[in-house]
Amino acid sequence: MPLPSAPHLLSPALPDELTDRHTPTERDTDARSAGRRRARNLTLPLVLTGSLAASMQVALPAAAHSPASSPKPRSSVPAPTPPKAAPAPLAVQAAPAQYTVESGDTISGIASKFGLATASVLALNGLGWSSMIFPGQVLLLTGATASPDAAPSTPAPPVQAASTYTVVSGDTVSGIASAHGVSVAAVFAANGLSSASIIYPGQNIAIPAAGAPQAAPAPAPAPPAAPPVQAPQTPQSITPMSSEMRANAAVIVSTARSLGVGDYGIVIALAAAAQESSLRNVQYGDRDSLGLFQQRPSMGWGTPEQVLDPVRATKAFFGGASNPNRGLTTGLLDVPGWQSMSVTVAAQAVQKSAYPDAYAKWEASARSWLAELG
Repeated sequence: MPLPSAPHLLSPALPDELTDRHTPTERDTDARSAGRRRARNLTLPLVLTGSLAASMQVALPAAAHSPASSPKPRSSVPAPTPPKAAPAPLAVQAAPAQYTVESGDTISGIASKFGLATASVLALNGLGWSSMIFPGQVLLLTGATASPDAAPSTPAPPVQAASTYTVVSGDTVSGIASAHGVSVAAVFAANGLSSASIIYPGQNIAIPAAGAPQAAPAPAPAPPAAPPVQAPQTPQSITPMSSEMRANAAVIVSTARSLGVGDYGIVIALAAAAQESSLRNVQYGDRDSLGLFQQRPSMGWGTPEQVLDPVRATKAFFGGASNPNRGLTTGLLDVPGWQSMSVTVAAQAVQKSAYPDAYAKWEASARSWLAELG
């Protein structure tokens, strides 16, 4: 029985080169195709790796050492700010003997300009903290105490202080000295004060120890050599009148003439009004003081409306038979012997000011104003 024909089962395995039925040209083509497939298989992982590196911002080995790709170091500490230069100190001018007030001036500004204490300038000129100054007014500066911020020209001798006392409203140097059993002169010496100095609430006063050096008492003032009705013997500057001052001075002069008051009485009234209000009918002042003469309604000088009436205020200042406050206030004509008193003493007898010597500096101006107004 013949065997079936199965050559593929019976044929022995032959080498590839013997079984390869492709021609040489076909084999070359297959080899090139296989090489391209291998290249594609190698390229794909590199492309994917580059994409992942770009999305994750990771440098590839080739770019890791590139200076352009190296991140710049960051500092969390801010750069220090250079310190600002300290402002240059204001120059302090040497204080002249007198100063003429200019528009916009204040007592504190004038004192600071010349290195003086405001309280000393006020005291030297007989002014209070509520007093007004006006352009053309002449202020005295010689003798004012230097400000604590100004360098002293000569060191003061040390004074042994046992304690300090804080000033309260209503205090006086003499009262403080008496309460602590020391002399007024010793308190003056321990604090660099004088009889013209002003103390104010909140100020600390050094109380000297027993046996501390004391200032020599001031000599008693000599009596005036000439009658007060004469012009002052020492030269004084003349303050020019503004239009407001002139109008109020004219009211004082005409009212005085209607009452029969002579020139000397008018000079006293003009000096008093100049010191109290700068010849202005002001609607404010110390406590409830108002008007030309800073009269106080609470002390019987009239209602606020009456005190602000220049004619009535002038009549109240002169008093006498025409005193609108008869029995309540004392006017110049009610003061015995006022004609022989100095301007400042006569004015003080009516005004009873805390600065009794402040009116004298206005005498020369008051005489000049009266001569000008007639």
